[in-house]
Amino acid sequence: MTPTFTTIVDGLAFPEAPRWHDGALWFSDMQGGCVMRVVPGDSAQKVVDVPELPSGLGWLPGGELLVVSMHDRTVLRLTEDGPVKHADLSDLATGNTNDMLVDDQGRAYVGNFGDESAPPDPVTPGVLALIQPDGRVVRAADGLELANGMALVDGGRTLVVAETRAIPPKISTFAVAADGTLGNRGVLVELTNELPDGLCSDSDDNIWFASPFTNELIKVSRAGEILVRVTSILPPYACALGGDDGRTLFVCASETWIPEVARANRTGKILAVHIDDLDRADL
Repeated sequence: MTPTFTTIVDGLAFPEAPRWHDGALWFSDMQGGCVMRVVPGDSAQKVVDVPELPSGLGWLPGGELLVVSMHDRTVLRLTEDGPVKHADLSDLATGNTNDMLVDDQGRAYVGNFGDESAPPDPVTPGVLALIQPDGRVVRAADGLELANGMALVDGGRTLVVAETRAIPPKISTFAVAADGTLGNRGVLVELTNELPDGLCSDSDDNIWFASPFTNELIKVSRAGEILVRVTSILPPYACALGGDDGRTLFVCASETWIPEVARANRTGKILAVHIDDLDRADL
């Protein structure tokens, strides 16, 4: 069977960084310059404008939203009075900041692009930053080739990170210490034509990742075996699990990633599909 994708939101510039939180899907319209929130079946609502372009999202234990502000290489915290600077990563980030994962203690891992190049040029390896809940920034890991989507598995003891522009592309792993520091770097899976972008984990610690340049959503086991490959109706750039049963895969998709084209054409969409349908799909 072929899975059925439902369009939840359309007319976006370039959606990224989906997160299911508090009964709704939150996401960045990166090239639209804002963070949005939608309850499936309702209209999407703007949460906050981010003039320097938003990317990764997460929440502190007290409920305040954190947002990566890409071009000024900061992380913002949304307060009752509006956004304020939570952390400055400009001393560590050699390229614009990108995706982020915030754990249940409020520690945030943030990647960056490394430089301003684009494939097929080689990328400058970059730092994965760790932001403590009070905003202090430390170096978590070095040498990541465009750290992108992230997830925690093994009860939070392992951090999974897409390295989109590694040669070959890969999804890496790190052991997470009690203080949030990283070590014991490994490789979950090496890929070929798939450049892994945004990703998430399911209840069994499988990884679902978006592969925009092969137009696929791919499921990988904890042993690094590719279990499912499904063609998307638009190139997917990120995905997150949520919904009433936690098994709806929300997909950020767009015809293009090129900023000026994305802003002009606004072909970005949020798609939804149940992962049970993907597991049964005719691949």
